[in-house]
Amino acid sequence: MAYQAPTPELLARARAVLADAPVVDGHNDLPWALREQVRYDLDACDIAEDQSHRLHTDLARLRAGGVGAQFWSVYVRSDLAGEHAVSATLEQIDVVHRLVDRHPGDLRLALTADDMETARAEGRIASLMGAEGGHSIDCSLATLRALYALGVRYMTLTHNDNVPWADSATDTPAAGGLTAFGEEVVREMNRLGMLVDLSHVSADTMRHALRVSRAPVVFSHSSSRGVCDHPRNIPDDVLAQLPANGGLAMVTFVPKFILPEAIAWTQRADANMAEHGFHPLDTTPAAMECQRAFEAADPRPVATPATVADHLDRMREIAGVDHIGIGGDYDGTAFTPVGLEDVSGYPNLLAELLRRGWSEADLSKLTWQNAVRVLRAAEEAARAEQALRGPSIATIDQLDG
Repeated sequence: MAYQAPTPELLARARAVLADAPVVDGHNDLPWALREQVRYDLDACDIAEDQSHRLHTDLARLRAGGVGAQFWSVYVRSDLAGEHAVSATLEQIDVVHRLVDRHPGDLRLALTADDMETARAEGRIASLMGAEGGHSIDCSLATLRALYALGVRYMTLTHNDNVPWADSATDTPAAGGLTAFGEEVVREMNRLGMLVDLSHVSADTMRHALRVSRAPVVFSHSSSRGVCDHPRNIPDDVLAQLPANGGLAMVTFVPKFILPEAIAWTQRADANMAEHGFHPLDTTPAAMECQRAFEAADPRPVATPATVADHLDRMREIAGVDHIGIGGDYDGTAFTPVGLEDVSGYPNLLAELLRRGWSEADLSKLTWQNAVRVLRAAEEAARAEQALRGPSIATIDQLDG
């Protein structure tokens, strides 16, 4: 079915919700896009100006989309290893701090739930950071603590490849979930107040982390496996554990994770990228030209806000409305749904949910309240953990042999 834009009445209601309860988006890869496209030169790519020709994100479109808080992903590719991954992650953190310093009228660094609320009251966009992939800490709990000290408030335990202590959703299982050191990483994240992000990890790693964690977990950008059977999505039994854990599953917009027909198409597109010498995740202009040429010859299945809403309906049914959120993955994917082309599109999703009978109160939980509550709960759990023990100095060699 072709996408039909929402009615003016539904859009007005959606925007009224966002005026009071703006979107907390769990995952945006703008920092990596800035690395790839302009090597962090913020004069060459100023998000105060229209960047729609090359990015999903700029300040005007964040405002148009009703975004009130953004977890900027300080992601590095998992083919970067060891100290190279650590230094690249530090560069990613640095550019987020530079963005906030450059745009003080629009962005505010947020380290706590209270900071998020303050930013909203000031009319600024709370800027948080999430590290994507445990390779960023190079098997070092001291490095984990350093990332927290620099402002990182979640870490995805893996990216697309396993780390020595945890299994990824898209790699061959090796640890069977978490190793003993992997459990210690989760415990140390709890002690710090850093959210354990289970996007990208295997289903067994999800279940294992939920058994170990004493604080709410998040899925910063994952959808429902019951709707689209992709390993990057969340199985129903894991969603069902979120109420007891207090955690949050943030639906993503990446077509291959939400639209079953898009899975095989993306595999063909990825193979075409490799044939032309590009990494499948490359979104530089030359790589996108390659993608568009492939798409012209092999039209892709197109997702819409209704596709995302199908996932949210299922996730709400199983986990409950208090345990769902939004994590679009903008600037981390080559393709987006029609109607959700960039960060200005969130009102279209809310309008679709209103059409389906979601209340304004439930939408406010989805967009703002749930994410703020989960971060606050992680802070409270950290205070309890810190009263029991100090920083862990365990090593992977000691725990895993």
